[in-house]
Amino acid sequence: MTTDSQQNIKPDNDEISLKELIIKIQEWWRYLLSKWIIILIFVLLGGALGFYYAYNKKPVYTAATTFVLEDDKTGGGGLSSLAGLASMAGVDIGGGGGGIFQGDNILALYKSRSMIEKTLLTKVDLEGKKELLIDRYIEFNNLRKKWDEMPVLKAIQFSAIQTLGSEIAGPNTRLQDSIMGTIVDDVNKNYLNVSKPDKKLSIISVEVKAVDEVFAKVFNEEIVKNVNDFYVQTKTKKSLNNIAILKQKTDSVRVVMNGAIYSAVAVADATPNLNPTKQVQRVAPAQKAQFSAETNKAILSTLVQNLELSKMNLMKEAPLIQVIDQPIFPLKKEKLGKAKGIIIGGLLFGFLSVIFLLVKKIFTGIMY
Repeated sequence: MTTDSQQNIKPDNDEISLKELIIKIQEWWRYLLSKWIIILIFVLLGGALGFYYAYNKKPVYTAATTFVLEDDKTGGGGLSSLAGLASMAGVDIGGGGGGIFQGDNILALYKSRSMIEKTLLTKVDLEGKKELLIDRYIEFNNLRKKWDEMPVLKAIQFSAIQTLGSEIAGPNTRLQDSIMGTIVDDVNKNYLNVSKPDKKLSIISVEVKAVDEVFAKVFNEEIVKNVNDFYVQTKTKKSLNNIAILKQKTDSVRVVMNGAIYSAVAVADATPNLNPTKQVQRVAPAQKAQFSAETNKAILSTLVQNLELSKMNLMKEAPLIQVIDQPIFPLKKEKLGKAKGIIIGGLLFGFLSVIFLLVKKIFTGIMY
């Protein structure tokens, strides 16, 4: 009984030995060799599809601009010690350092919706015709044909959208905003790339890739211009406002001082033969006007000094942006070669056919 029961016990071991693995691989290899015609057919089919894809695939053009951004991050420097002079006039001339944009924040500004939207809504000269960049985008992406079945989309125009600093006739609509948001997202993901090639340097690279060579170049130029102008204006806005305030106060004090000087002279002219016993009629008004002129002269001197300091601070705060390289025709072109397409297609379909045949064999072995 014991012997029979021992013979009926099967070892419960799912591990496979190296010998069994080699035998199994040889079995699969012989099986694949027996199906070489099927694999060859898939390879030829993949090569044909790869050739067709490479033949019809439009080349992608890359427009790149690189520039150096020199921005003072150390604060007011020597001007900070003189900033207290402006407090006498109740005006802050800056010089405290900091600012809205620091470090890599300009990279995020390039990817913002407002900057991309403003660029898309810029009317430029494209091949001798004035056209919005967004209309060019719609044209080479054949969006109008895709919108044929939707009359509302087919008739939509973007020339009436309000944008930053534009004088436009009509208001935005929900549909316009929705389409614009979709286009901006697509540009962000598939067209625009902004980076710092070297983290230790202040060189920024802006690349635009598109199947339309003209669009890639013009969009690159316009977004660099829009973002850099906005960056400089924002960095210097506070100083410009302070200069405007100081200039207004300086002009106002100068007018009052000139009026006091003329008043002193006018008092003397108004009393040419004054009785010596009545000097109060001349001396008091004249001294009052003279005192007003001297007081305003001192105030004017301080204001002029602070105005000049503010102008110096403006020059210090203004970031220097120097373009190194900019896109020129012909742009760099990336295109999948026909031979490469055939090889990639053949290898891909050949690999998929092998996987399919092996899975089929394993499944058949399990089921039967």
